[in-house]
Amino acid sequence: MSPSEQEPGALERLLPTDPSTVAGYRLLGRLGAGGMGVVYLGRTEAGELAAVKVTHSDQAGDPGFRARFRREVDAARRVVSPWAVPVTGADPDAPEPWLATAFVPGPSLAEAIVAHGPLPTRSARILGVAIARALAAVHAAGLVHRDVKPGNVLLAVDGPRLIDFGIARTVEETVLTAPDMVVGTPGFLAPEQAEARGDEIGPPSDVFALGCLLAYAVTARLPFGSGAVDALLYRTVHDDPDLSGIETELAQLIGECLAKEPRARPTADQVAERLAEDGPLGGADWLPAHVVRTIAHRSARMLALPDIEPTQGPEPERTPAPDPPQALSSRRKFLLGAGGAVLLAGGGGGLWAALRGGEGATKGGPPPKKRRYVIGVQADLSGPQKALGMEQERGARLAVEAHNARGGRPFPIELATADDAGDTAKVSAATDRMTGDRDVLAVLGSTGDYTTQAALPAYNEALLPLMTVSAGLNLLTAAKPLSPSIIRVCPAHPVAGSHLAYFLQLYYRQVKTKTARPGLLQERTDDTYAWQYVTIMNIMMRAYGHRPYPRVVPAGTDAYGPIIKDMLDAGIDSYVHGGTIPSAVKAARALADAGFEGPRIGGPHLLSAEFLRQAGPAAEGWAIAAPVLDPLVHQSAKGFAAAYRKRFGAAPGFYAGESFDAVSMMIEEIVKAARSGGRPAPADLAAALRRKSFAGVMGKYQFDAENGERKSPRAQLYAVDNGRFRHLMAAPAQDPGKG
Repeated sequence: MSPSEQEPGALERLLPTDPSTVAGYRLLGRLGAGGMGVVYLGRTEAGELAAVKVTHSDQAGDPGFRARFRREVDAARRVVSPWAVPVTGADPDAPEPWLATAFVPGPSLAEAIVAHGPLPTRSARILGVAIARALAAVHAAGLVHRDVKPGNVLLAVDGPRLIDFGIARTVEETVLTAPDMVVGTPGFLAPEQAEARGDEIGPPSDVFALGCLLAYAVTARLPFGSGAVDALLYRTVHDDPDLSGIETELAQLIGECLAKEPRARPTADQVAERLAEDGPLGGADWLPAHVVRTIAHRSARMLALPDIEPTQGPEPERTPAPDPPQALSSRRKFLLGAGGAVLLAGGGGGLWAALRGGEGATKGGPPPKKRRYVIGVQADLSGPQKALGMEQERGARLAVEAHNARGGRPFPIELATADDAGDTAKVSAATDRMTGDRDVLAVLGSTGDYTTQAALPAYNEALLPLMTVSAGLNLLTAAKPLSPSIIRVCPAHPVAGSHLAYFLQLYYRQVKTKTARPGLLQERTDDTYAWQYVTIMNIMMRAYGHRPYPRVVPAGTDAYGPIIKDMLDAGIDSYVHGGTIPSAVKAARALADAGFEGPRIGGPHLLSAEFLRQAGPAAEGWAIAAPVLDPLVHQSAKGFAAAYRKRFGAAPGFYAGESFDAVSMMIEEIVKAARSGGRPAPADLAAALRRKSFAGVMGKYQFDAENGERKSPRAQLYAVDNGRFRHLMAAPAQDPGKG
């Protein structure tokens, strides 16, 4: 756990058990915690901010841990570069060893790209100059970083900073790394690291990682793809990188960095020299304006820190109101020591304008407007999943209108919408609209996995609750540190995949088949979704003693006839499709042409009128697993369905009911908080929603207070019958042999 990679937007109160000071640092709050210790935001008497990592006392009693911690401190101290976050203090021999580094309030490169998309070429080249020079300093100190990745690069207005020397080693130590131990992050590992060839790991390994980082910065994708770790490592060792879409000169340099042989790669100094002509480091114009705004918002949070209290951290607020000039003057010293002159370097005046809400902000303006109570909907309202997104917006609207029609309501609630068109490149505009309105208290969204993933950092930063009814990506609730904002109504893909496996096993039990041959196809257009479904099915089918026949198909494959023939020749007696609608249509037609009558099963991507329309008769008999109930057949949703028909002139579609329930939960908690003590803070609202038990029109809801997952979610099964989806059953949520 690196002190510098903690988010300032996630500052938490100090606990009663936390110290109020460490050495000369007064502690302001918690930045994060893990199995090894706690990272605090600290301040010196001179006003400098620092990230202070304090290890747990039980760890300190382990001589091996102390030796590793001392090595981390030594490695970080040996690196002297303006583009590496410096150590400001450390004591590895203290009863609870601690390490402090300068605090950088900007986001990581990983966060910035998820939130705002790839960097322009010029920004990426300047980024490359700084990180290459930082690596040159690492190598000059006789070290190898070994974990250069976007999460270990922080963005500041005057340039990026390389962080985290926790696994850095001298060249000699690297050679002695245990055999078969892969150290680092897949996707940014050199071939010699991927194959654990310890005697070949050295400075060129860091240059390879830098090449991966630069490719990711300008494309928002990994040069060797994504997916299963073993497949990713294999491609890193054997395949050529995908550098399509990268400007020719930069692509050539990246390609040289990604040479398979370490000796063929340029040095870090050579990389810096070839990139340096794009502009001087230290200026404030190297980043796009939307990324600078993110840095400004985070810096504003730090400037708004209250006076220090022994065991009380700052109460986080979203988009704080501008301070008067004299308040800013008394606080601006907080950031002057945080990784360089963050606010004053280069065009610092532009950043101050951003922090203060524009240059026109003055005292004595019009009185503040009366606060509104607003719930947001971020959805795909014009893209590939617009039908689903429109159902979510309509369900939310009906819940708001139902509240506003009640007598005795304490205040009306408004609904604000933002269309991300199902496109991650358009997510930042949608999240800016939601997080930029201080009256928005919670948001429903987004429609798809990847738009929700791209939006989540902005909502985490703003401490706004984000409740999704359709995004099943496991990383939304599993990535560390855990999101404080996400609340998920639907099951995650691996959970739904396990329910699908139980359903298939139920079929095999009914037909009295002890050893079956399920065919599992993973089509890689939506690789993560497909991989999660197919992998869990493969594992569970094997656990039942069956002999699955898996196939992995590249994205864009047109000829499914030979693929299905191969699977049928292998003796499959059922077929599971992990993939998108176009590939499922081709597979359905090929199966129909072959006369296959066994179970044909697909995931939630196929619960769409487009699948029915394109596949036609070939879709008949397919079973579709989806994380949603049909409001038309759910007994307790009859009143909702009638109200929906009256309001919108049509029957409710999938996801409208769950969206109605999600927004109804938000409203109930907002009203409850307002009646108890006033307008709720969004962060408190997120915590309250995670603790909530709620009986809605589509069922009962409870959540895990730690990660926001719904407790005991159920996937639902639908059969294609006469060109329509007919609700079949709730998928089994446990082994049918134990029920």
